[in-house]
Amino acid sequence: MFNKLKEECGVFGIYSKETKVELANSLCVGLSALQHRGEESCGIAINEDGIIQFHKDIGLVSDVFTKAVLRDMPQGKMGIGHVRYSTTGKSKKSNAQPMVVRHKKGNLAVVHNGNLTNAVELKSKLEDEGAIFTTTSDTEIICHVIVRERLKTGSIEQAVKNTMKIIKGAYSLLVISSKKMMAVRDPHGFRPLCMGKLGKDIVFSSESCALDIMGAKFERDIEPGEIVTVTNNKVTSDKVLPNEKKGLCVFEYIYFGRPDSIIDGINVHIFRENAGRYLAKQAPVDADIVAGVPDSGIDAALGYSKESKIPYDIVFIKSKYIGRTFIQNTQNKRKKMINLKLNPLKETVKGKKIILIDDSIVRGNTLANIVKTLKAEGAKEVHLRIASPAFVDVCYFGTDIDSKENLIANGRTVEEIRKKIGADSLEYLSIDSLKKITKGCKIDNLCDGCFTSKYPIKVPKEIKKDRFEKIKI
Repeated sequence: MFNKLKEECGVFGIYSKETKVELANSLCVGLSALQHRGEESCGIAINEDGIIQFHKDIGLVSDVFTKAVLRDMPQGKMGIGHVRYSTTGKSKKSNAQPMVVRHKKGNLAVVHNGNLTNAVELKSKLEDEGAIFTTTSDTEIICHVIVRERLKTGSIEQAVKNTMKIIKGAYSLLVISSKKMMAVRDPHGFRPLCMGKLGKDIVFSSESCALDIMGAKFERDIEPGEIVTVTNNKVTSDKVLPNEKKGLCVFEYIYFGRPDSIIDGINVHIFRENAGRYLAKQAPVDADIVAGVPDSGIDAALGYSKESKIPYDIVFIKSKYIGRTFIQNTQNKRKKMINLKLNPLKETVKGKKIILIDDSIVRGNTLANIVKTLKAEGAKEVHLRIASPAFVDVCYFGTDIDSKENLIANGRTVEEIRKKIGADSLEYLSIDSLKKITKGCKIDNLCDGCFTSKYPIKVPKEIKKDRFEKIKI
């Protein structure tokens, strides 16, 4: 099933004052910086004189957009791109984004990060009205709604505004029509979205790290409930649903975001380092070294080391050329991949009491194998510290955790989890400590439903990843 959370998606877009010959190359650079947000598929859509052309496929950005493909991509003034993990709909080419449609009033391309909570109801209603679906992702539903609203209204902006009042849940969108580009963030701000400038070009991205890589200047985050429209080189803003309760996903800071990103004004690395500091205060232990599980546990491990005064050291070398372990579909394959991916430093480990920090525990198999490996290499003790509370409930807003049954913390005590993983001790960051961190960072109302079962909006009774895969006749 899963050992780590699957990232949701990443979106990236450029609006240029003048036609850019190498727009596709620039979009690829931005998407590569967001590759951590989705490794299953990717795609780019470019508006060339009102005609939207696109290319998308299964695979990494560097694999899909070869030199030959980029050579054949059109030039244009605006384009959007997407990297994807399948949180709704299976991993297949038809579900890759952007979604591009041609309708009575023009052309439209959409990229989407998040999950809709009313997708099932909307899809059923649209089908009753004659809509035909060719994919099994939420994004096609959004396209249908936008087009239907566009046929009723005089502008794409009004169509998107109307759509925001119809769709529910998490959505950070980039939309291009024949003449305009729009950046849209849901009224709760579940997923991040920001804007920057590269000379006179306007750039939109899921995370600020992609702006940095491009050499673009960060301007600001798109606010929850806001639409930013770019047309004729002018930028306008409209707050459509500004008074809803905010609910940025806490895992954007704990695991999803790149450490060098700034999300809603907070540096991801600083947040994670603070989590490690609070863990050191909350759950001290006598040990020789502190280490982080590469890469997601390193920032918190540094914070734990600084606070506890116990030296930080490296206990694993991570191969940069091995894919993420949760992609493998059997436990045997996952174990082999873990061994290929993380190789222990025997001289550092042998005879040491180790405090090992990771960002979270989902299923627990990866950590169990890591602890076993450290002890096999002579570690005297392994004390596990987790830089987030226990993961006890499902996510409805853009990760692939759609069931409690495989969560290791579901129905188990901390002591039972410790025994199952094989650590000498285990402590999670407490909810109280998490609240202190968010308060210290001046963050309001993060969505922490996966820890507390309390969500900022009403959630459906169930939301399966494959809920549109089976066709009933």
